[in-house]
Amino acid sequence: MKTAAVPEPRTAAALAARRRKAEASLQRIHEAIIRLRREKAQVSVAAVARRADVSRTFLYDNPEARATVAAAMAEAGDRRSQLLEDQDNAHEAPWRERALNAEDALKATHAEILAQRTRIGELIGQIRDLEAEWTEEAIQQITTENTTLKQRVRQLTTDNRTLDERLKAARSNLRFQDRRVADLEAQILSSPE
Repeated sequence: MKTAAVPEPRTAAALAARRRKAEASLQRIHEAIIRLRREKAQVSVAAVARRADVSRTFLYDNPEARATVAAAMAEAGDRRSQLLEDQDNAHEAPWRERALNAEDALKATHAEILAQRTRIGELIGQIRDLEAEWTEEAIQQITTENTTLKQRVRQLTTDNRTLDERLKAARSNLRFQDRRVADLEAQILSSPE
């Protein structure tokens, strides 16, 4: 049996050169990851390989390179999930506020329509009760006021319909945002740490 032979000088030099090349590649990998983070670009094996000018095979075969890239990808995924969640929260707040504003406007419009209908009813009652006692001019004035109030009721009914459609749209958008938040939370919880 042979004992461990001392490598020849050329072999030792080749091994040393290979080690230096691997260390230089690892240094470039670290620098590439730092650049990708600074640029807020996606960290992936392909992106790191391009930036560090190393092969993907080196990234997969070298344990230190593989661990470094995996850690950077996990950190970037966490950061991206947090960013998406923050963006969704920022978008959700205005939609909730719009929905609340639309509900308030809808309630106010309903109250105004009810008040106008009550007023129209009172005026029509006055016209019927006092029609014989009133002069032609007074009847004309009440009729004009009645017509104006009817137009106002039609306008308020149209506004009510518009606000109702806006409220439905705002509620739909809010449901969509709630589903989006739930999906993101599920992604965050299911992502490996």
